[in-house]
Amino acid sequence: MTIPEIHIPAILPSVVLAIAGIAIMVADPFLSPARRWLTGWAALAGVVLAGLSVLVLREHFGLSYSNLWTVDEFTVFFHVVFLFIIGMTILSSMDFIVREKLPQGEYYALLLFAGAGMLTMCGSNDLMMIFIGLEILSIATYVLAGFRRTDLKSNESAMKYFLLGSFASAFFLYGTALIFGATGSTNLNTIHTALSGPEIQITLAYLSAALILIALCFKVAVAPFHIWTPDVYEGAPSPVTGFMSVGPKAAGFAVLFRIFLTAFPTLQNRWVDGIWVIAALTMILGNLIAVAQPNIKRMLAYSSIAHAGYVAVAFATSSVPGISAALFYLLAYSAMNLGAFTIITILSRSEDKLVKIADYAGLGTKRPGLAALLSLFLLSLAGVPGTVGFAGKFFIFRSAVESGLVWLTVIGVITTVVSFYYYLSVIVQMYMHAPNEDFSNLGSARSWNIALFIAAVVTLYLGILPSRILEWTASAALGVLR
Repeated sequence: MTIPEIHIPAILPSVVLAIAGIAIMVADPFLSPARRWLTGWAALAGVVLAGLSVLVLREHFGLSYSNLWTVDEFTVFFHVVFLFIIGMTILSSMDFIVREKLPQGEYYALLLFAGAGMLTMCGSNDLMMIFIGLEILSIATYVLAGFRRTDLKSNESAMKYFLLGSFASAFFLYGTALIFGATGSTNLNTIHTALSGPEIQITLAYLSAALILIALCFKVAVAPFHIWTPDVYEGAPSPVTGFMSVGPKAAGFAVLFRIFLTAFPTLQNRWVDGIWVIAALTMILGNLIAVAQPNIKRMLAYSSIAHAGYVAVAFATSSVPGISAALFYLLAYSAMNLGAFTIITILSRSEDKLVKIADYAGLGTKRPGLAALLSLFLLSLAGVPGTVGFAGKFFIFRSAVESGLVWLTVIGVITTVVSFYYYLSVIVQMYMHAPNEDFSNLGSARSWNIALFIAAVVTLYLGILPSRILEWTASAALGVLR
């Protein structure tokens, strides 16, 4: 038996995150309660160190570990996106965890393990490796969703997510088993080669692709696999909700692109039609149902469903401009949505009691800085020119038109107009209603200020000067399109 060559530099960021998580778990019991806040900054240091190790990846492009792992521009891009998400989540959580008196070491360790799972997903070149990364991410996220153990809503959130997530994992494994039966391999490159040959059980291949698509559609929360999203998002702690709205979604799309554009391009005439329907249904349902939500976390849950629909539009193009636009939009959505959820975390008070849209009345008078930042993030989510949300939607719809998906683009533009209603309703509450709260006891944690500053800079910078990132995403798209 040949032993695979060990090539640590190719997986260094994942290793760094895993070691940092383990170190925090080991050190946490030895810290006094007054010093456990250090675990948050230690976790952030681990993310920064993992980010620096991403630079090493550029010197090790190619396949390794018996073709189980691949390093290309696509892998590097998503490593940066995932580390950005984890770092922003840690910053938005530091004061929250202290305020809620939740276990700090376990929380940050779970976030780092979830990050390691996401990095594993985007770099894997084998369905079983992808599944391992998916389960590392999923199990950590199940626990995070129910991290407020004395809260029944948080318990319900974790249970619903766990049960439905288990079904999704079963679909993925069943699809993997079928494609192994059809091709004799779970390696993405080998599957692609086998499906291009004459002797292939094409029915098994179609069924496998359908099952894997269903599993990953659950992870990215697109219709009709979105039912779990609002309840889980509402019950989870606010920083966790912010993480769940961007982290697993970006990881799920990374895997969708990797699997279907690398292993299943020969079946494209079948799965593209399915993506078309999913994208249209997701944009329509997500935006229409969000209009009726009085709870801002549920409203942003349906908003996240709608934004997954926009990314699905780009995926349906199966072109370099389309995939490039999708990658750009995932980064853009991560910045503006995490910024919005950081403010929701600040305003929600103990046990997330104040999460109704009506609770934001008068915020513009009492806390003009927070109101201005939240307005920026909401307007960007809606797609106002000058923000990264507008740039992202423009690139997606342009690529769709160039690929002949005119009707899908029309649906996307109309639903985008609908989204202005529910985003602007929050801004109307902040600036045009008398305050119900004095907002005097919010505090101003350093970590929150850093997170909001980073989110605001990314939202404006990429909205005004997106060309450099677009060049990077185009290069990453070429890496995954074969």
